[in-house]
Amino acid sequence: MNQHSRSRGQAGWLLLAALAVTTLVYWPGLSGGWLFDDFPNIVENPGVQPSHASIATLTQAALSSPSSTFKRPLASLSFAANYLVGGLHPFGWKLTNLIIHLLNGILLFFLTRKLLDLAPRNTESGLVNATAAKWSGTIAASITAAWLLLPINLTGVLYVVQRMESLANAFVLLGLLGYVAGRQRMMERVPIPRPDAARRAWRGFLLCVLSVAACTLVGGTAKETAAMLPLYAFLIEWIMFRFRTTDPGQTSATSSASDASKTEWKVVAFFVVSLAIPLIAGLIWLLPKVMSPEAWATRDFTLQTRLLSEMRIVVGYIAWSLLALPHWLSFYHDDYRISTGWLHPWSTLASALILLLLVISVFKLRQRRPLVALGIALFLGCHLLTATIIPLELIYEHRNYFASFGLLLAIMPLLVVPGRSWMARTRQGSALLAILTWTALTAATAYAWGNPLRLAEELAARAPHSPRAQYELGRSYIIASGYDPASPYTPMVYPPLERAARLPDSSILPQQALIFFNARMHRPIKDVWWDSLIASLKRRKPGVQDESSLAALVQCARTGLCILPEARMQAAFKAAISHPDTDARIWSYYSDYAWNVMGDHSLGLSLIQRAVSDAPDEPAYHITLARMLIANGEFEQARKQIAALERLNIGGRLEGSIRNLRGQMPAS
Repeated sequence: MNQHSRSRGQAGWLLLAALAVTTLVYWPGLSGGWLFDDFPNIVENPGVQPSHASIATLTQAALSSPSSTFKRPLASLSFAANYLVGGLHPFGWKLTNLIIHLLNGILLFFLTRKLLDLAPRNTESGLVNATAAKWSGTIAASITAAWLLLPINLTGVLYVVQRMESLANAFVLLGLLGYVAGRQRMMERVPIPRPDAARRAWRGFLLCVLSVAACTLVGGTAKETAAMLPLYAFLIEWIMFRFRTTDPGQTSATSSASDASKTEWKVVAFFVVSLAIPLIAGLIWLLPKVMSPEAWATRDFTLQTRLLSEMRIVVGYIAWSLLALPHWLSFYHDDYRISTGWLHPWSTLASALILLLLVISVFKLRQRRPLVALGIALFLGCHLLTATIIPLELIYEHRNYFASFGLLLAIMPLLVVPGRSWMARTRQGSALLAILTWTALTAATAYAWGNPLRLAEELAARAPHSPRAQYELGRSYIIASGYDPASPYTPMVYPPLERAARLPDSSILPQQALIFFNARMHRPIKDVWWDSLIASLKRRKPGVQDESSLAALVQCARTGLCILPEARMQAAFKAAISHPDTDARIWSYYSDYAWNVMGDHSLGLSLIQRAVSDAPDEPAYHITLARMLIANGEFEQARKQIAALERLNIGGRLEGSIRNLRGQMPAS
């Protein structure tokens, strides 16, 4: 058996071992519970909880995501499938995420091996690149093992809702694999001229186009991050293939001299169509929106301070990925200090210089170290969507699910290249130590994720100044208490929630939880909790967490579990609607409270009409308005709402609601 075959066989066993170890490491975490955005997207989203599978229920599920205007239907359908199989027990959902992660690891292995095989033909010098190709299987398996076990990728597995991220990246990896295979087919040298060589090259080009186009479109239905696939393919083309072509009629003896001088213009045209034009069109559509002050009304940062902060964050992601200290990977990062200037803090300017050096290094290393250049380029490119002008939250660890691959591609081949010198042994030992350290950290964190209360205590300890982390700890104690005054967990509820309420930039979640908890147990509700809640709603436009807090209080009052002072609730809603461009959800929740708790039908009707006006494509508001109109005897107006529902009845998803409303109407 030659060295190349031995390397391939060894790589297969290493890959299997990596998949097995990853499964063992993550298994304790599968028994955990729901967390944070799992609730609005899954637990509290009836759309992904169908009673049976039909075109109507699956269409409803596909269009039910509150996370995005684009609804992410593929991810939502996968949630519905999990519900149909096992209900809301989290184990099966997390197991599905783990399976997707393992499949992504397999795709990443084959993609990495192909990139390593390309390295020697794309370098002016350097033994590392040639050796990397010779041992491509072993090195690819090492990179795959490291990526599967990186602590920063844990939330892409155990945080159920981030199946959106891992599923989208499955199509990204598949698309890149198809693109590289297609380009290799286009550049195949033939020993003698063959009449079908041109046809083979065109088939390779077609594989490139279909891989990128189809995987971008399908992956985008899981999450918008799949839209970065054309950019990743471009970076691979620019660094590894360099837009070169091989004349199919040339022999191997005559092809090399002319390859470098030929440009594959159809590949250039493909990226103009798939990347440049969509990028320009997207910026034309997006820039007026992000330049508007309203786009930042719910954020505690502006466009300028976001861009300054993200420079520190992206540089920080490098340390978080490779060093992975627990207090960095705290899941909740709402306590992050926002940059207000180049020197406030000073690390803003330092991070900008580091990013500039990384960009320069891509150009400098493209010839001698293409894998290093490509890895850096993929890491930076991955963050162009989430770390620039779109007013997203500043930090999420799962945003590095693909970016971390870039870092490993840049570093690991330099460390794990086989050799017997003491320098080579030192590098190999460093790589092995890193993988073992990452495995241990991921295993420890996965163990914490296996129990909701244990996880809440762990994350609160990692992020003592995070309002969300402290709130989640208090909420976990509430669940553990079972609303029993005699429970040992009951006195433990108050310190973390009151601490969270005092922290700057906190939402009203902790105040809502304190009010909810005492109301459920018929204990006095402190005035300071109400005052803090109302002041917070007045201070800034309510965000998603504030909206869900108000909804929880309304639900508790409507079911009779909470006796809440009407004056305080009205003051809270008036504070919430005092800002421009109040979200339709606020009008809907206020309408629910006015109609069902206050008994003020006139106010409830006017408020839900406002919600319908602001969000005419949301069926739930039309349904509520129609019910109120029927209750008031305004049947003609109710018919107009039913007609609006019929226009929104895509795939029959609203058929049951429409039929129910018609059943409440008098015979015409």
